[in-house]
Amino acid sequence: MEQTITEKTPVNISHPGISNGMVMLMAITCGLVVANIYYNQPLLVQIAATFHLTINQVSIIATITQVGYTLGLLFLVPLGDKTERRKLILVKTFGAAICMIAAAFSANFYMLIAASLCIGIFSSVPQLLLPMAATMAPATSRGKIVGKVMSGLLIGILLSRTLSGFIGAHLGWRAVFLIGGLATAGLLAILSVKLPKNPPTFEGSYASLMQSLFTLTKQMPALRQAAITGFCMFGAFSVFWTTLVFLLEGSPFFFKSDMVGMFGVIGACGALAAPLAGKSSDKKGPHFTILLGIIAAVIAYVIMGFSGTSLTGLIAGVILLDIGMQVTHISNQSKVFALNPEARSRLNTVYISSSFAGGSLGSLLGARAWSAYGWTGVCILGATLLLIALLINIKKSKQ
Repeated sequence: MEQTITEKTPVNISHPGISNGMVMLMAITCGLVVANIYYNQPLLVQIAATFHLTINQVSIIATITQVGYTLGLLFLVPLGDKTERRKLILVKTFGAAICMIAAAFSANFYMLIAASLCIGIFSSVPQLLLPMAATMAPATSRGKIVGKVMSGLLIGILLSRTLSGFIGAHLGWRAVFLIGGLATAGLLAILSVKLPKNPPTFEGSYASLMQSLFTLTKQMPALRQAAITGFCMFGAFSVFWTTLVFLLEGSPFFFKSDMVGMFGVIGACGALAAPLAGKSSDKKGPHFTILLGIIAAVIAYVIMGFSGTSLTGLIAGVILLDIGMQVTHISNQSKVFALNPEARSRLNTVYISSSFAGGSLGSLLGARAWSAYGWTGVCILGATLLLIALLINIKKSKQ
């Protein structure tokens, strides 16, 4: 464990558990805030038309937003162990609301890029709420509660595309950012009243806090494995969702953004697996469910690879991919939170930063694969990332 890191004596916070209402509020907050990162994906073609861009050029919006999210995870989320989490959550939610509204009024593409970067940075609120929920939850049901909160985040990721596609088709892409910003501002008002205080566990400088990220990663093989698995899984996830809009708006489908967004509803069906994954992780251990989730995602890419012109095949693949993603992610996160209770924000930072770095790379490479090799190239890229994750976890199971 942490030999060189100074922790405060754990504060005896009077949490008689965590109420269902608080779990619901945390889940809704995760969904609404993380949605800010994904609103842009069904709108890329519209944004390209507004600013006279190519597909490769406009895809930087999806990538830069996830880069911002990764930066927020890496440099702000660790503060959840050093500062009072409630205050940090409120500040970041305020920043996300302001940046969303700024994106809506972007006068040119460069302003939109800057706003998108900042949206990503401030929208890492869920990764403060998840350690907070894990701290408040009883150990015997931690995976289940984290799964419930995570289900809100995953539904937000998926339904954001549906909402964005529908609003974008009828009111334009700027309205999506404006409505998202106002919704985030309304959420801020509720959180300022309802969210409990959550005292920190780390004392020391910000530099020592950041240094501890490397110490934790070096000392914990399980954390490294989770981080690499998350990198590959989120990479494969982003490869699909970044390029789906290009597939569906072209031959033979010719869908508009509202129909493209409906795939988010289909994928959200898989969010029902989130609490079940957490419960299974509590009972059988996370390694079993991690392998199960990766295999499901690999099968999804195989199905979609042969279904580039079949709506039925794509729907089946979307559901299976999202179930696999959610099962793996929740199981990984439950495993990470159990490693050191006093360092949950930092452990989560290492895991999620790696995951969203993979997501950023997946968005970038996915667009390149589409331009060079079409849908077949996209599916080969996604499946390759998943197979790497599978090999890493199979190797672990044999040790």
